[in-house]
Order: sequence, then C-alpha cells, then structure tokens
Amino acid sequence: MRVAVVGTGLIGGSIGLAARARLGATVVGVDPEPGAAIETGAIDRAAPLAEAVAGADAVFVATPVGVLEEVVGTVLAAAPPGCLVTDTGSVKRAVVAAADDERFVGGHPLAGAEGGGARAAREDLFDGATWYLTPTRATSGVQLERLHRLLTALGARPAVIDAEAHDGVMAAVSHLPHVLANVLVGQAAAALGDDRAGGWAHVGPSFRDATRVAGANPELWADIYSANADALVAELDAAIAALRDARDDVAAGRSLLGRQLEAAAHREALHTAAAGGELAELRVVVPNRPGVVADIALTLSREGINLADMSLAPSPDMATGALALWVPRDCDDRARTLLADLGLTA
Repeated sequence: MRVAVVGTGLIGGSIGLAARARLGATVVGVDPEPGAAIETGAIDRAAPLAEAVAGADAVFVATPVGVLEEVVGTVLAAAPPGCLVTDTGSVKRAVVAAADDERFVGGHPLAGAEGGGARAAREDLFDGATWYLTPTRATSGVQLERLHRLLTALGARPAVIDAEAHDGVMAAVSHLPHVLANVLVGQAAAALGDDRAGGWAHVGPSFRDATRVAGANPELWADIYSANADALVAELDAAIAALRDARDDVAAGRSLLGRQLEAAAHREALHTAAAGGELAELRVVVPNRPGVVADIALTLSREGINLADMSLAPSPDMATGALALWVPRDCDDRARTLLADLGLTA
C-alpha cells in the first residue's frame, strides 16, 4: 500500500508512523521541510505533491486549516481515479463543501500532544481516539468503507458525523475551551500583577488543568477560530450568558450548589456515554449510486447512533451492494427504523 501525507507535522507524522508500522505501507511525505519526518521514520521519502499523489492508494492532507481547501483541491486534481483522499482539519464545513468528489471523505482525529512537529509524532497517537468522518452525498460508499477500515487499522475509532454538526460540537468542546483558557491565564496574570515572578507556585492543579491549552500554537488556532467563527460566536454567547447568570447568583448571595451538582451530573453522563458497550450487526442491500452509504451513515449519526464498523460487498453486476453495519446494541431497534425510513430493510 502506498500512502501520501501532505503536511508532516504531529498529525501527519503520526499517520506516517502508524501506516508504516501497522499497514506495512510505503509513505511519501509532502512538506517544505521534510527533514524531521525522514529522521524520525514518519515517511520513507519526500516528494513534490504531484509526484507523491500520482501513485498513492490514499492521501491524507494534514495541513493547517487556513490552506486546507486549496490543498485538498490540488490533491484531488492530481490524484489518480480510485485514490482515497481525506483531511485532518478540525473545521469541516468549508472543505467538505468545496470538495465535491466521490473520492473525498472529510476527517478529523481527536488526538494531539503537548509538543508539535514530526519529532513529537507517535505511532500510537490515535489508539482509541475518535476520528470523525464527514462524508457528503457525493462520497463513494466504497471510499467511506475503505477509510473506516484504514483508520481502524491505525488504532482509531471512526465516527461518522454531519460536517455542520461536527463544527458545532467542536466549537463547544474544543474551540471554546481554548478561548476560555486564554482568558483565564490573562485573568491570573492581572491578579498576580507584580507577584507573577512566583509563577506556578501561586496556582493549584485545577488552574493548571483548566489552562493547559492556553496560548497553544497561536498561528494554527487563529486559523481555527476564524474558520469556525459563527459556531464559536454562538458558544461564546451561551458561555457569556451562563457566566452572567452565575455572577448574578454570587452577587445576590445565592448558593451555587445547584450549579455544581448539575455540572457533576453532566460530567458523569459524559463519562458513562464514553464507556461503550455490546454491538449489533445490521445487514441491508443498497443500490450502487454515489452518496447512498454516506446518507445512511449520516442519518444514523444525526440520531446519535455511531457506526462502530461497516462492510460493503458489491454484487457481481455492481448494481447493488450488501452493506453490513455494526451499531450499539441498545440502538438496534432505532437503527432498523431509520433504515426502514430510507426504504431499506435490515
């Protein structure tokens, strides 16, 4: 298998390491400064984009969000027929809307590390990590299945989600926390004033945990905030309203016990939901047309049903395909109903 990685930083480098070690893949990197990726074994060699993509079975575009649309477009123009193309950007709507090609599946791994660059890359970076997939109606079902299996082999847990829903979720659980962390360290610096020389000696572990991402990779995060501005503004407005309510309670002498208990319950629910469970297998026959598998996956995703795995076996005449889906056991009946609504019997 030959894999091309465009952008060989932390994410691209980790993809390269995992693909070489776990898939036996030959990995060609595209990067203006590929030295670190070659030294760490993340790629076999470096090449210009057109050369790297020309013979690839799969291409991962791991560039900053600000240039993602342009680079994905260039890759699709150069990639051969049948080549799987995906990206790793943390904002999905714009790139998915621009890449109207059956070979493309948007992607976003929820993985990272304290350091950046190829020297911080790790083969196991994606082990157990959610890797969002954002197909469109143009996406080939075969390509979606191929990427699902490829990412599973890299150690990740693929999850199909609508691009707009993805950006809303990321605004709440990733982009807003980064903005809040920046505000918190600014507040702390102002409060400490001339006493800042003591540094972390003045703060406890809760502050360190809450501000771990403050100031992270300024150029990268500035692009992310801009690319997801509308969703981030909505979350900031909601956070500001919640903070104002809490402020009013404190000013009026009202207890925050109820808020604390509610937060504890929300946190416990999030932990419980992440625990997983038993899977059920559903089998349906689907017509061979662009977007049908993506439509199924997105329909289930919108109802909160994640596909743990999938398998597509085309019929001999290529007119239909036997699609096997694995979903959480407690979502079995609901998934069957949703499939029936699409005219499919499981």
